[in-house]
Amino acid sequence: MKSKREEYRHLVNKIVKCTRCPLHKSRKNPVPGEGSLDSEIMFVGEAPGRKEDERGRPFVGMAGKLLSDLLTKIGLSRDEVYITNIVKCRPPGNRDPRPEEIQACLPYLLEQIRIIKPRIIVTLGRHSGKTLFETARLKWAPLSRIHGKPYTGVVEDVNVTLYPTYHPAAALYNPSLREVLEQDFRRLAEILEEIRNKPKTRKTLFDYM
Repeated sequence: MKSKREEYRHLVNKIVKCTRCPLHKSRKNPVPGEGSLDSEIMFVGEAPGRKEDERGRPFVGMAGKLLSDLLTKIGLSRDEVYITNIVKCRPPGNRDPRPEEIQACLPYLLEQIRIIKPRIIVTLGRHSGKTLFETARLKWAPLSRIHGKPYTGVVEDVNVTLYPTYHPAAALYNPSLREVLEQDFRRLAEILEEIRNKPKTRKTLFDYM
């Protein structure tokens, strides 16, 4: 049986070689994701931008700096969490990812969730939130109504708390959202503490056989 890290390396290799949609033709580097494979929290954005495409790493531009600041304010670092995107290659001109691109790339994200088994998935932005809510068979609503609230669901047989909020880039274009994001992250810290105080799984007789 492969270890978690071996499974992850195999997955990254598949992403690097991926040609499932036309985005591979214009990318400089695919951006699989990075962070702790044992993290309790996974952050899922929408797609890489120019800086991410250049460096092959997620959230390294201005939005990434804001994300790092938000994490620091609740006592977390990038090394402690896992960060990725719905789409692993940059759409030209930083346009929104198209539905067919999301569907082509979604199996990679689902495999990341299966490997890491996060307890919380923070969806950053509308595309990320809508995709994962639909995957978990939860009803999606405008982000302005549901942000900052936890929703329980199952993704890839993993019981998770989905936590939708705005993409950090939105706060760069609309500074009034900065305080909203900070409030959502403070609530995220509270939810993480609540989840940590609960057992991850309930053992059954089969666990002892």
